Amino acid sequence: MRILLVEDDQALAQAIAYRLRKEEMTVDREDDGLAGFMALKNSIYDTVLLDRMLPGMDGVTLLKRMRGMGNHTPVLMLTAMDGIADRVVGLNAGADDYLVKPFAMDEMIARIRALLRRPARWLPQNTAAAGDLLLDTECMLLRCNACERELSRREGQLLTFLLNNPGQVLPRSLLLDRVWMEAAVEEGNLDIYIHFLRRKLKDVNSVCRIQTIRGIGYLLSVPKPE
Repeated sequence: MRILLVEDDQALAQAIAYRLRKEEMTVDREDDGLAGFMALKNSIYDTVLLDRMLPGMDGVTLLKRMRGMGNHTPVLMLTAMDGIADRVVGLNAGADDYLVKPFAMDEMIARIRALLRRPARWLPQNTAAAGDLLLDTECMLLRCNACERELSRREGQLLTFLLNNPGQVLPRSLLLDRVWMEAAVEEGNLDIYIHFLRRKLKDVNSVCRIQTIRGIGYLLSVPKPE
């Protein structure tokens, strides 16, 4: 389990990270809102612990931008602001839960585990979706508006991973590991299947695009609704 902790109080961040690691969780720490936002763009996390008052970019702005790019990672907001109006602002911005400082570490762990038990968004069983795309992961049938296209098993596995992580840069090594999983596979295979998927997205007239992030990997771009 990988956690992103964005907290500028160094003593508190160190204590939180220590407890999370004792629970056998991997922790990435950032003490600046802009740095936290870049971490979310470049990596995949199971949960985000987000302080509201941050230098660089405040937590509410970071959260709005994160949700705006299609990132549905659960967020537990940490704050010393305990007024009802303050909580409403955070929840309306996209927070999944709220924890007021000071808090007990046991409660924090319990809330994280509760967030991880929640489905990020409701979808029919055996379905992955983002933007205008809907993929039946059992029969590998891609739908977009009134158009449909069948995908190969490998195309479907690759698109499923992209759909589950929209707006996030996915390194080549991660895609190869999660989709192919064989001990030996040529990296060129990934480029070939990305080409196939781009053609399928064009066939169904999708507004989503698979972008090449030079030297890193790929990103599924999902335009915001107008």
